[in-house]
Amino acid sequence: MAVAKRLMIKNAGAIVTCDGFDRVLRGADMLIEGPAIVRIGAGIDAAGAEILDARGAFVYPGLVNTHHHFFQTFVRNLLSVDYPNLSVIEWIGRIYEIFKLVDSEAIYYSSLVAMADLVKHGCTCAFDHQYCFPRAAGKELVDRQMDAAGLIGIRYHAGRGANTLPKSEGSTVPDEMLESTDEFLADCDRLIGKYHDESPFSMRQIVVSPCQPINCRRETFVESLAFARSKGVRLHTHLGEGENAPMVDRWGMRTLAWCEELGFVGPDVWYAHGWELRPDEYRVMASTKTGLSHCPAPAVLGGFPILDIPAMLAAGMDLGLGCDGSATNDSSSLLDSLRMAYLMQAYHSKERGSCPSPYQMLKIATAGGARLLGRADLGSLEPGKAADLFMVDTRKLELAGATHDPASLLARTAVTGPVKLTMVNGKVVYSDGRIAGIDEEELAAKADAACTRAIRSRSGAYSHQG
Repeated sequence: MAVAKRLMIKNAGAIVTCDGFDRVLRGADMLIEGPAIVRIGAGIDAAGAEILDARGAFVYPGLVNTHHHFFQTFVRNLLSVDYPNLSVIEWIGRIYEIFKLVDSEAIYYSSLVAMADLVKHGCTCAFDHQYCFPRAAGKELVDRQMDAAGLIGIRYHAGRGANTLPKSEGSTVPDEMLESTDEFLADCDRLIGKYHDESPFSMRQIVVSPCQPINCRRETFVESLAFARSKGVRLHTHLGEGENAPMVDRWGMRTLAWCEELGFVGPDVWYAHGWELRPDEYRVMASTKTGLSHCPAPAVLGGFPILDIPAMLAAGMDLGLGCDGSATNDSSSLLDSLRMAYLMQAYHSKERGSCPSPYQMLKIATAGGARLLGRADLGSLEPGKAADLFMVDTRKLELAGATHDPASLLARTAVTGPVKLTMVNGKVVYSDGRIAGIDEEELAAKADAACTRAIRSRSGAYSHQG
């Protein structure tokens, strides 16, 4: 039996644990064996361990991204479908006409682009909601994402999504992107059998994720729920992002009530966005232990309501942080989303009488995200947890005078650029500007060519100059 590799992070300027005691340890060491943290403290015996010098570096738990759409990295910076000028439902109707052009190669390379951006900015575990399945692209699109995740080295939870309601019955989805409920669940079953791993320190899992209630048949949600619970996997969808009015028109009830009636709530369920949620619905979310991924960028870009996070936390809701798709963010940096989320809350602090601290927002992005994904082995730095972490080099002129509070540094002082190092499962996947084991320039050229071939050459969206 192979002996697990020993690695010692030595003399860290600070280790921000995000544990239950909110410990921040100065000048500490961390011993890692294989994928797991074994010990944290001062003067740990490093016999037989590879030494990683962390002097001047602050060490944080890896960020956990709880909502994204990787394929959308190929529709960034398109002013012709500018999100601020449209409602969400209008925007979906327009952008899906571009999404239907996506092919298998575009999925692979767009996923590589998003994952590279994530790990360069301290994200070690990412959930992606892949609901884009044009008929011409085939069914093995999540498989291509798994290939990309293996190359980058990120921990990946794949949300297999679907849209099942045709335009003729009130959706905004082109026929080329529609699937039946049976098609959708058959592929979920295939993916779970091939990839889903529930063991400690698992690198890949599958989440059953019908896209959104407004663009799916009721049976899709009913059958997804029964199927996922029979398999013991988690559930995800979009909720509370502008669809409530048409849901009331169609069903006579708001979306959360519709989901609650179906049973699409619970500790194995989390939603994305939720800026339409009301205080009485916070209590429903909390009482059913249904989680919420807060995605600040699309709310700001679209001019939508800012979540009342203090009220949500006071109600007992579980929250995580998400980038959301690049079509409504133009970035896959969760550090940037962390900073944005904090500033959004600070904007309303006087009106609401409270504001989450920068450290509270960091815990939402780490321990909070791990809870949403059902990962008790992630989200904090402590013995027994996965060695998922990132480092920030504080020996830079721009950080002079700001390093007295490591727990608040990231959100408070706009540390949003590439980090010094990112580690996943005890392996360094990114360090000092380079992703381990890949030729970034070559992959970037191939990615841009795949984008041009799949989308730019076939879409008029890129001709708009503003």
